[in-house]
Amino acid sequence: MTYVVGLDIGSTYTKAIALDGERKVAGTAVRRTGFKLAQASEAVFEDLLANAKLKREDVVYVGATGYGRYTVPFRHAQITELTAHAQAAVHLFPDTRTILDIGGQDIKAIKVDGEGRVKAFRLNDKCAAGTGAFLEKTARYLGLTTEDIGPYALRSTAPKAISSVCAVFAESEVISHLSNGIPAEDIMMGAMISLGGRAIQLMRRVGLEPGYMLTGGMTRNEAMVKALEQALGERFHVAPNGLGQLNGAYGAAYLGLRRVEKLLAEGKPIPPTAAQQGLTQGGPTTVRRWSAMAATRKRFEPCDTGSCSTGGSVMMMPKSTKASRTEQASA
Repeated sequence: MTYVVGLDIGSTYTKAIALDGERKVAGTAVRRTGFKLAQASEAVFEDLLANAKLKREDVVYVGATGYGRYTVPFRHAQITELTAHAQAAVHLFPDTRTILDIGGQDIKAIKVDGEGRVKAFRLNDKCAAGTGAFLEKTARYLGLTTEDIGPYALRSTAPKAISSVCAVFAESEVISHLSNGIPAEDIMMGAMISLGGRAIQLMRRVGLEPGYMLTGGMTRNEAMVKALEQALGERFHVAPNGLGQLNGAYGAAYLGLRRVEKLLAEGKPIPPTAAQQGLTQGGPTTVRRWSAMAATRKRFEPCDTGSCSTGGSVMMMPKSTKASRTEQASA
């Protein structure tokens, strides 16, 4: 059986997913990234192999995306985050046209067409007050763990919004609310409402088109999803069973599998890894990547979400299609 792996090395968490030759999810893994990105990718890969009961030699291709994608020495290709998220989102929910991805370091608003091509995007990576890190920092002041944020905020009866748009001033505002006797759950929910409002503003900049999908770690936070839907006035698609957090890795694996299928169909060998080509950080900078804006043909048949299992280890994937990529060299 052929297996392909997708890695998403984010600023906060590193995610991995394995697909088999029948386009089913064979396993997943998530762990904190830390500051040693290459080690994080290696560690989550080992976790994935253990969870999927695979050996290293079973994996024929690795696609890497995310903040630290260039640091993965055993990658066969690096894929832009926009492309990976767009392809995965439209496959999971065919009517998706506007994607919101809330990460630890930035927020992305992506507008896509029905073929999973990126039409427009905006990033908010200038201030921590607009990212998931803001919520985690607020939670620490309230004595909460990341896992406690959602359930705790849902207990709120009178959310206290955080008006400051700067993370430093927002921190002072949280402390002030606590000293004035505001319940911690109201402050936590207020922080989510504030973050949700900024996120929706970013989405408006790419143009709101119905068919909204939320991706990233915040998909696991029911209170955050609620705050976003209230701010937008519309429902968000959220992939079940934790797959929303793995959306980028899923897209990288999917594109990698298409690449493998094309190579095998043409009788060509699987290319060497980045380390074998000397393309790791510090070596030559010529890399292969898929571009988010590349003009492509329709490449897959959308998944019927009613029959796509994401719970255990099975998810039916789209039929074999062509992958778009560009060659880019930088000095």
